[in-house]
Amino acid sequence: MRFLQLHSDFIEYEPIVKENKEFAEENVSKSKVRLEDLVVTLVAIEEGDNEKLAMLAVNVIKKYMDTVKSRNLIIYPYSHLSSNLASPIVAFELLKSIERIAKESIEHVHRAPFGWTKALTINVKGHPLAENFKVITELDSSSDLHPIDSDSTGVPSDTRADHEEKISSAIGAEERLQSQWYVLQPDGEMIPSDKYQFRREEENLRLLANYEIAKRRSSDEAPPHVRLMKKMAIADYEPASDVGNIRFYPKGRLMKSLIEQYITRQVMEYGGMEVETPLMYDSKHPAMESYFNRFPARQYNIITDNNKQFFLRFAACFGQFLMAKDFQISYKHLPLRLYELTRYSFRREKSGELVGLRRLRAFSMPDCHALCKNMDQAKEEFLKRFRLSVTVIEALGLSTTDDVEMAIRFTEDFYKENVAFVNELVKMFGRPVLVELWKDRFFYFTLKWEFNYIDNLGKASALSTDQIDVENGQRYQIEFIDEDGSKKNPIILHNSPSGAVERVIYALLEKCAKISKLGSKPSLPLWINHTQVRIIPVGEHHIPFCEKMATYLSNRQIRADIDDRQESVSKKIRESEIEWIRYTLVIGDKETNEEGLTVRDRIEGTHRKVTLEDLANEIQVQTKDKPYLPLNLPRNLSQRPQIMI
Repeated sequence: MRFLQLHSDFIEYEPIVKENKEFAEENVSKSKVRLEDLVVTLVAIEEGDNEKLAMLAVNVIKKYMDTVKSRNLIIYPYSHLSSNLASPIVAFELLKSIERIAKESIEHVHRAPFGWTKALTINVKGHPLAENFKVITELDSSSDLHPIDSDSTGVPSDTRADHEEKISSAIGAEERLQSQWYVLQPDGEMIPSDKYQFRREEENLRLLANYEIAKRRSSDEAPPHVRLMKKMAIADYEPASDVGNIRFYPKGRLMKSLIEQYITRQVMEYGGMEVETPLMYDSKHPAMESYFNRFPARQYNIITDNNKQFFLRFAACFGQFLMAKDFQISYKHLPLRLYELTRYSFRREKSGELVGLRRLRAFSMPDCHALCKNMDQAKEEFLKRFRLSVTVIEALGLSTTDDVEMAIRFTEDFYKENVAFVNELVKMFGRPVLVELWKDRFFYFTLKWEFNYIDNLGKASALSTDQIDVENGQRYQIEFIDEDGSKKNPIILHNSPSGAVERVIYALLEKCAKISKLGSKPSLPLWINHTQVRIIPVGEHHIPFCEKMATYLSNRQIRADIDDRQESVSKKIRESEIEWIRYTLVIGDKETNEEGLTVRDRIEGTHRKVTLEDLANEIQVQTKDKPYLPLNLPRNLSQRPQIMI
């Protein structure tokens, strides 16, 4: 970022014509503007500039204004200061950020229109400090070095290489975010979090508040689910990759597939239209580059053979938005719901934050966007999607009453205008929620909520979430024809009814670790457990009968396997217990000659007489309305490879 500061008697400018019709600022008066006794700051936004630099720029400008004792400022877009310019859409966003931040500490702030050719007259004062040139790079925002100074000729007295890591402005905004924290109760009372008296049963809410306010995301030790995912042969770290990329064994892949199928079916029943979008996008696409600076994620960059820069998607948003831009949409089509389960989304998270399945660099994310014609329709749809998320989380084996805590984040203006809506959302949850209140809007959304799981180390991880996006309809030029025939941009909702699929498994395993710590038997939901029935033959001659039983259960869409290894029956029973298999059948001479069977029910801790048909009926009641897949390993354990953990 480069800017030339001129302490001036006056500036006069008059917008004449748009330089670029696509990116020029709209609703600009063509009248002549004259301002007196002020600092004129000519600004050029360069490639790689971000929100952190915007904040640093304001600090430098304020320091100069204090030096020359001026209280009036005009921010004037001036591309001629650099040959390494950012795209117009990024430059415009950052100029608006500089204006917004400057207004917090400078008395009178004006900004000249962006994207216009202007007739310009400046009368600079005649003192030695009247002209001042600055260059700010990413390195300045993370070091003790000062921005580059120059003499009045405008030639920099120092140079620096660009910082190798270019991150989004939104990350900078997130890191410096000044928030007010509250607890909002179902009756609508909002109490500052530091004054709220957390009850004993609200310990997880207290932990969530501490975690969010401290903003410490790194882990000092491995949470219990890491041991469990290995022990249960679900997943493990990939030694040929880094810690943020996970390998899933057959049992884990089956779990993921079932969860993905269930969520997808629920979203499609809600009205989502499933689509598929690319993994890789052009970094220089104007809408993409702008979105980087509104979405707090670090992306992976790729340089192609023709020296073009691409990035791996960090969400399904832009693929769906670019698709929607090409639709012909009427108000009658709204809300229009687009859905994709990304396998994968990629985020270059910090290494200290990566642990197990809690936070990854490549993850599967169900992502459903709804295009809405106005805020009233958006709020109505938002509540509908909240109910969808509750349904999904409960079906996945997590209770919204006991297992998750809710956080909701919004701007002060949105809350004032929508108090009843926010209170209705919290009332639907039924318990106090953590609130983060923003004075200004830093991102593309005005409200966001999420369900958070609090693990055994007191770390919070977001699962289900939804956002009200008021920017991207315009940014991506998505339009619909309203009742009066005019073209309008929709409000967009961003919902993941479950959160990342890997994180769902993390939460389930962490819940199992808590249950085990309390002395109870941990278990996964029956419908996602790899083996639902383990059949143990007492002798080799009982195996054919066991195979008939397994085939019958398979035909009833129940996963049953046979432990035909040359091991003792007692050891086979112990291993069935260790694998958290709900139902175990031991088959000997008595069972092959009688109609009844004795089933060991691990959860109930009982042995009881059943027929095979009754057992099948019992399991089907528990797995009703859930997807089914066959075993992802050979049915006979003797044929399975041993997974070395």
